[in-house]
Amino acid sequence: MTQKSHYIRDIVPGERVRDLFLIARADLGQSRNGPYWNIHLQDCSGKVEAKIWNPLSQQFASIETGSIALIEGLVETYRDKPQVRIDFMDLSPSGNGHDIAQFMPAARRSAEEMMEELEDLVTEHMKYKPWKKFCRKVLRSEDIRQKFMTAPGAKTVHHAYIAGLLEHTLGVAKLCMAMCDVYETLDRQTLLAGAIFHDLGKAWELTSGPAHEYTDEGKLLGHIQMGQEKLEPFLKRSKDLEEGLKLHLRHLITSHHGEHDFGSPVRPKTPEGFALHFADNMDAKMNMIDKAYEDMEQAGQEWSPYLRFLERDIFRPTRTPDPARAKANKEKNQCLLPLKG
Repeated sequence: MTQKSHYIRDIVPGERVRDLFLIARADLGQSRNGPYWNIHLQDCSGKVEAKIWNPLSQQFASIETGSIALIEGLVETYRDKPQVRIDFMDLSPSGNGHDIAQFMPAARRSAEEMMEELEDLVTEHMKYKPWKKFCRKVLRSEDIRQKFMTAPGAKTVHHAYIAGLLEHTLGVAKLCMAMCDVYETLDRQTLLAGAIFHDLGKAWELTSGPAHEYTDEGKLLGHIQMGQEKLEPFLKRSKDLEEGLKLHLRHLITSHHGEHDFGSPVRPKTPEGFALHFADNMDAKMNMIDKAYEDMEQAGQEWSPYLRFLERDIFRPTRTPDPARAKANKEKNQCLLPLKG
């Protein structure tokens, strides 16, 4: 398997790079000097813009988005950002295959660790055996488990990376359980089932390849209906689970977007429906803000640019000092230092 050695986060203007990168976007343009390609290169550490100028640009009649290419070029600066001037590109690099995790961003935690925590929530909170049995059968299904653990949470808006769907699902489930501690009349077990499976269809709505494009079914049906279809065989086989509980679960999944304007076929009509919608919305927005903060920190900015999906710009306020957090970060950073021989 071909391995990368040079990552986008490490490149600096003035150096030459020669390595494998994912073609995240490729647009053909025209300048006074002839045609040129404007390309966005990507790996798991980030993205960088690149240019192929004339006459080299004319060697490529098309450049397929999502392909992995061997790129060589000089890192320059354009509008205070690195930009690669490509002088060699091989769209069919030799090798025995590529580890896609090298080219796509992924959740900070491993999928295995997050899935274990999700299953622990089932063990802890599912006291009614038919609910526990149903959730375990779905989560341990070979057809579902692997896709659930690797799928992104969305194409671009939130959790748009490998295992993002699982990270989002776990966040929503934990928020819902916290709500149950405050609002004790909520049906904790039905709400947990809804939280775990509310976005299940996203594992089939988007392709598993580097580009994370929508599948035909994803475009035509959407993840809400696709998730219902995946769960229906398990619900039919769950003879000991009351029909009323099955109906409520279907409602939670169908209504979790909250409003018709947000793509919800129906609006929430139970307390658990409201709770799931708010938890889903909260986790998605916090992830958007976390990503904006990462970009702001790298750029040394206190304000983000206007964020279209949040309909505002975001500020980084002064944080209250937390000695315990500072100590934990210090110990973590010390562990990352290389050992001296």
